[in-house]
This record gives sequence, structure tokens and C-alpha cells, in this order.
Amino acid sequence: MLKWLAIALLLLLALLQYRLWLGDGGMHELRVISERVELLDNDNKPLRDRNARLAAEVVDLKTGLDAIEERARSDIGMVRTDEQFYWVPGVVTEQGGDGATSPVRARTGAPNE
Repeated sequence: MLKWLAIALLLLLALLQYRLWLGDGGMHELRVISERVELLDNDNKPLRDRNARLAAEVVDLKTGLDAIEERARSDIGMVRTDEQFYWVPGVVTEQGGDGATSPVRARTGAPNE
């Protein structure tokens, strides 16, 4: 009787070991899922970096006027009151995000910073 119990327990142990290493939900599937997680994590890294840059820009826009002034200068061509506006045809000073050229600005007077 004890001999049959030992054999049954060994068979049960072998079956459980098979399921652990080779069966569904076993080590092979864990390795496949881990590789997929690593691949997706690498794909998401540029998006996380972009989100961090956007979050920093939001904080800058909420807390300081410098970021707002910079956006106004680059996006809509803002000129401060202590600056003179010069338009020189055919001269490109910088490219904006939309491909438009920005005007040449010269500061007169003391800086307001």
C-alpha cells in the first residue's frame, strides 16, 4: 500500500512539474510575456519623454511669464514696447514650427527682465 502511495505522489509531482515548466501558464509563457513587456516598454519610452516635456511646458506656462512671452514671440511675432521692428525682405532669421519666417527684432533701451 505504501509503495502505491509513493508512486502516486511521484506521478503527481511529475505532473505538477510538467505544468510548471512546459504547460499553459508556465515558465515559457512567463518568458514570452516578459519579452513582450520589455518590447512595449521600449516603444513607450519616447512617449513618456514627450509627456514629461509637455508637463514641464505646462508648468512653465502656468507659473511664469517668460514661457508665455517666448511662445508669443515664436508663434505670433510679438514685439515688446522697448523693441524696434525691422522687416528685411529676403532675409530669413529663423524657421518657426509652421515654416514661416520670423521678423528681425532689435532691442532698444534697457532690458525689461
